[in-house]
Amino acid sequence: MVCYLLGTGNRLDTLSNLKIKDINFDNHEIALRKVKNKKPYVIPLAPTLEKTLIEYLRIRKGKPEDYLFCNQYGEQLQKHSITTTIYRYNHSRGVTKTSVHLFRHTFAKNWILNRGDPFRLKAILGHSTMAMVNENEYINMFGKDLHKDFDTFNPLETMKGFIGDRTAIKLSK
Repeated sequence: MVCYLLGTGNRLDTLSNLKIKDINFDNHEIALRKVKNKKPYVIPLAPTLEKTLIEYLRIRKGKPEDYLFCNQYGEQLQKHSITTTIYRYNHSRGVTKTSVHLFRHTFAKNWILNRGDPFRLKAILGHSTMAMVNENEYINMFGKDLHKDFDTFNPLETMKGFIGDRTAIKLSK
């Protein structure tokens, strides 16, 4: 479940309503039917998540109509059960700030840090406007994240033969 959340950025409600049939391994896609804006859509299935889900379903088994993540009786997981499980999972690993929705924030932030474009992020997160992607609620850059690749993307650093490159600039007398 943690891999799923990290690999999709889906909300809790979407996660709890996923069925096995929503995972299309042939087309490498996930059909999201229960979403906040009530407009179902499809997102790509990342290769690592695909391998994880194949292994999970090999052990879990189940029919296409069954919930992907279920309780021990094969029934739909209640949202409270998911949040409690994620809380315990994170705390057992020393993560004190924890919630299912933070996986969504983590997905969005890392998408941008990994040079993913915000337009696709908007579509993957199921937002109707770019304003939702731009809000600090989702992409909150912290301290050292601002330093990552700063020189690589800084226009001044990428302009060869400009200020500071004394070998390319000839000063006249």
